[in-house]
Amino acid sequence: MITTQDIISIASYFTKIHHTNGRLRVRVNPKITKESNSISLSDIEELPNKISGIKNIKINKIVASVTITYDPLIFSPSIWEDLINGDNLDEITQLINKLAKEVV
Repeated sequence: MITTQDIISIASYFTKIHHTNGRLRVRVNPKITKESNSISLSDIEELPNKISGIKNIKINKIVASVTITYDPLIFSPSIWEDLINGDNLDEITQLINKLAKEVV
């Protein structure tokens, strides 16, 4: 299971490629596979089922990118920018915890 801290850790390996309202595409540093052993690709792909506001996550292993489709009314674009830049992480943690869906 991915924790909020895991999400913040994962985001530290992202570099923004393109960001429009509701869609974020990031390049993923290959070091993530060596340093994030406890997090699998399926864990990342399951995030839309666990956090309200994230609609879809598509992983492209060939070009090492991730595309996240989200509801901009729930996650403002600035939240994603802050997450990638490592800014306002306490606020982001609170938001993610608030939006986390109960897993039965």
